Amino acid sequence: MTFWQLFKEQAAVIREKDPAIHSVLEVFLYSSFRAQWAYQRAHRHYLKGHYLLARWISQRAARKTGIEIHPGATIGRRLFIDHGDGVVIGETAEIGNDVTLYQGVTLGGTGKEKGKRHPTIKDGVLISAGALVLGSFTVGEYSRIGAGSVVLAEVPPHCTAVGVPARIVKYHSEEEKPAQNLDQINIPDPYAADLQEIHEEMQNLQQEILQEMRDGLGI
Repeated sequence: MTFWQLFKEQAAVIREKDPAIHSVLEVFLYSSFRAQWAYQRAHRHYLKGHYLLARWISQRAARKTGIEIHPGATIGRRLFIDHGDGVVIGETAEIGNDVTLYQGVTLGGTGKEKGKRHPTIKDGVLISAGALVLGSFTVGEYSRIGAGSVVLAEVPPHCTAVGVPARIVKYHSEEEKPAQNLDQINIPDPYAADLQEIHEEMQNLQQEILQEMRDGLGI
């Protein structure tokens, strides 16, 4: 992809998803665009075996943008990185089309394992601010990862995962596109649901105990 092709594509994505941008010229200053243009150049060198040059380009871009994309990563079309500071994308990470990442997101590994050690993010996934996705597994199409979550296992398509470690809290329709509506707020709270369930169980248990006491006393 040429510079102008990437610019045109990113300009459309950024203007669609970021209400703070007021003109197409601001795209030149957008860290997501600058980081991805550097990645494109670094990735080409990486594929040719020019690893040192590829890393030099990527690390230079990381210092300027706060977004570190390893030149070995595989990235699809129309990736949107909002703000971007602190985003890390590992060497064997794979990202599909129309994915949205917020600041502080890490697509990382879990140790010194060899081979494929970073996650695969399928099309249309939304990963909210500060989320960590660690390990070689897949986050399915059009799923959503809640802010601050730590994902350590596979996430099925069309669902929402939150928590530390993350767990599935909602399955949604195939028509819902989290990376387009950018909803990071309306997510079920699994801890509140657990507490409510415990509260209801305690109330039921109290009622059973009281009833047994009444029965024993002949009341």
